[in-house]
Amino acid sequence: MKNTAILFILFAFAACGIVQAQSDNTVEVVYNGTSATVNVADNISQYLTVTQEGAHVSIAQSSDVASEITYNLSGTSTDGEFYMSGSYKATVELDGLTLTNATPVYSGAAVHIQNGKRINVKVITGTTNTLVDAAGGSQKGCLYVKGHAEFKQQGTLNVVGNVKHAIKAGEYISLKNATLNVTSAVGDGISCNQYFLMESGTINISGTSDDGIQCDLDGDTATAITEDHEDEDSGNIYIEGGNITINCAAIAAKGIKCAGDIYISGEPVINVTTSGKGAWDEDDLETKAACGLSADGDIDISGGTLTLTSTGSGGKGIKCDSVLTISGGDITVVTTGGLYYNNGTTENTNYTGNTDHVNSAYYSSPKGIKAGVKTQVGNSYTYGGGMVISGGKVKVTTSGSNGEGIESKNYLDITGGEIYVNAYDDGINSAQDLTITGGYIYSRSSNNDGIDANGNIYLNGGLLYAIGSRSPELAIDANSEEGKKVYINGGTVIAVGGVENGASISQATYRASSVSGNTWYGLSYGDDVVAFYVPQVTAGGGPGGGGPGGGNSSGLVISVPSTPTLLKGVTATGTGIFEDNCYLDATVSGGSSVSLTHIGGAVGIDDVEMEQIVNDPRVFSIDGRYLGTEVPANFRGVYIQNGKKHIKLQ
Repeated sequence: MKNTAILFILFAFAACGIVQAQSDNTVEVVYNGTSATVNVADNISQYLTVTQEGAHVSIAQSSDVASEITYNLSGTSTDGEFYMSGSYKATVELDGLTLTNATPVYSGAAVHIQNGKRINVKVITGTTNTLVDAAGGSQKGCLYVKGHAEFKQQGTLNVVGNVKHAIKAGEYISLKNATLNVTSAVGDGISCNQYFLMESGTINISGTSDDGIQCDLDGDTATAITEDHEDEDSGNIYIEGGNITINCAAIAAKGIKCAGDIYISGEPVINVTTSGKGAWDEDDLETKAACGLSADGDIDISGGTLTLTSTGSGGKGIKCDSVLTISGGDITVVTTGGLYYNNGTTENTNYTGNTDHVNSAYYSSPKGIKAGVKTQVGNSYTYGGGMVISGGKVKVTTSGSNGEGIESKNYLDITGGEIYVNAYDDGINSAQDLTITGGYIYSRSSNNDGIDANGNIYLNGGLLYAIGSRSPELAIDANSEEGKKVYINGGTVIAVGGVENGASISQATYRASSVSGNTWYGLSYGDDVVAFYVPQVTAGGGPGGGGPGGGNSSGLVISVPSTPTLLKGVTATGTGIFEDNCYLDATVSGGSSVSLTHIGGAVGIDDVEMEQIVNDPRVFSIDGRYLGTEVPANFRGVYIQNGKKHIKLQ
């Protein structure tokens, strides 16, 4: 009789879907079709209120809960949900859960965690989980966490957002090891506030009607970066490892976007494709365009492999409104869309007209990489942000109308790294000064300047191979109309299409007697041999014609640290750079000699020439004083002026 009573009680609890569990601090929810079984541990049952309609489960924690509770969710339901509220941190385990919310009872989300605390979302290793929210409702996400969500373990989570975002957290999101797949979302794929941190794992996002990953501020004012991100509200995105693949087809959508800064370090692999056209923003009264990586603050890339592709009108690969710093990593950017024009009433997705007198708010140019801001105030401009490249490999290709390769709206400093740009418009452009002191840079434009700056251009070191399109465009162009200059002070400079007239030249610089396209050249100076390929470029300033303008602005100009020789039509091997358009430490054979005309700067000399100079009584210092056989320690080179040999001093 006693055993019969116990069985009757257990049967009654089971019929209601609630059975006491054995493990402390745990709740098990097992979904089965239109019902669910909820098992609550004895030690916490008094703190939980379980409400249930079919497979729709709501659990409310009382404020008296003194320890973390783990909720394990498993099973399958085509019409169910999990809703949990409380004021204490918790763990939610997705343990082989397939859950669709068809007719909302407590929320339209599939999983809704109302706790404003840290929630461990464990995607149990080896399991596959799928969440789909209700098509009707006001939920912010299919998986919604009011507090901060930390995704862990090595399972797979598939999410569909039918109303807004697929995954949404009111505070920060972090990811380690788990795989998150967003197959569609009416809003963003993943949306959060405060910050987003990815240490490892995998994210695949497609089918969104807005951004792939977006991070906003939680408050009105951003905090600084804090130790271990404790109480941080920066709007920053940190990507330190893992794999990210994002495909955004939405209009003016961003693959990865934040209100703060983006930091990419370690060895993550990031592939972002945007294909949506631009759009007119009714609030800001300006055009907006799609972008792979976009930050309102800085972007700092020190590692990883990034492949960013934009095919939509006005689309960009990387854009930030402050400072872009690249010190490492392997970055490939391709844009194929044309210029986007929209004045609020008229739209053109491939505008090819002159934009010199068009309000800049009316168009978005496709660009590979853009940093900084230039703001007009009355008849003057203010400049903010900038760009610094000190390492890594950067490859940028643009083919649409007005598509610049790399652009800074303020200063641009290159001190290292390998840069390859093949652009429709300017290859590398700076609104203020552009300084190169190191690195390997190839910059070619098919319709404009190879290198262009509205400020001065300082060439102090490194190897620069610039190719302009045709006269009056140049390989290297500074804003001489406003008194700006190209300063050639050092490094190895190869300029197919010439250098802006009026350049200040301190290192010996030469113009070749001719230049031909589809031809390999061998350049020797001192102990160095560089081979470079000159592609076929439209006749004019580039290969195939000298173009008008004279001075330094035609043909091929080179500048090297010591006396050069140049061969044309060579066969070359060596250490390939610039997509094998150039060889370092080259071995060349064949070819014919090219006559070089010295056009400025001190002529570098070797030890033999030094001995000849010091024994030549016709040597004068830079101020015209006869030096006899003594050469000062600050000797820099020799140049000829008024028929006399002069020493260049440092």
